[in-house]
Amino acid sequence: MSAPAATLSHRPPRRALKELIITEAKCAWRIPVALALGVLVPVIILVILGSAGGLQKTIPGSNPPVTYMTNIVPVLIGMVLVMIALISLPTVLVNQREHAFLRRLSTTPVAPRWLLAAQVVVNFVLAVVAMILIVAGATLFYHVSAPAQLGGFVLSALLATAALFAIGLFIAAVAANPAVSAVLGTLLFYALMFFAGLYVPRQSMSVTTRHISDFTPLGAGVHAMLSSIQGSFPPAQPLLVMAAWAVVFGLAAVKLFRWE
Repeated sequence: MSAPAATLSHRPPRRALKELIITEAKCAWRIPVALALGVLVPVIILVILGSAGGLQKTIPGSNPPVTYMTNIVPVLIGMVLVMIALISLPTVLVNQREHAFLRRLSTTPVAPRWLLAAQVVVNFVLAVVAMILIVAGATLFYHVSAPAQLGGFVLSALLATAALFAIGLFIAAVAANPAVSAVLGTLLFYALMFFAGLYVPRQSMSVTTRHISDFTPLGAGVHAMLSSIQGSFPPAQPLLVMAAWAVVFGLAAVKLFRWE
């Protein structure tokens, strides 16, 4: 990033983007907010809950029957996405804007949108690593069945990721400073995780609450991923709900995003 503009102007765009991704990855390692919140915390929670007794019991009222431990896997994936997409990602971007880094970047041959792309790539990779650790750990050590409908599970996870990242970029677009961004992300964390089933399993929610959950990005995501784990391709409704959240908030983020 400190190279003279004359030098940067001769660099192919792909190489410049690659260097930005490497730089942002190093920053994420040195200040491991996303790594700690989005990867370590959910994995630690998985280990704690997996070591507790009684989670192999079937959730009362679940149809088809599902154990508490199986239900925890998509909920923890939702926690990964909220931590990374709604707390870490927007806070970093708003902080860079507040310190005029994005404005200074716009005076160089490196387009500011490349930095945005680099941030999204780095955080997406962290999210994928965390999801793999959770699914692999639950399958290998805690007697949770691997997703029987793998294609449906991957599609569900990707749509949930797209929806949450779109909301995170929207927060980065409208938040006035990092404090506001952190508050918005934290408030959404509690609301979205409630409807995802962190506090009360979706199968045990009232009919009204579960219907509301079905139209939230994480409620739909948990529904779709759990269906895939149980062997059914996800229903169309949760997939369309997640896609709608991704499109609406993605377009809003693009329209409202401020570089300075």
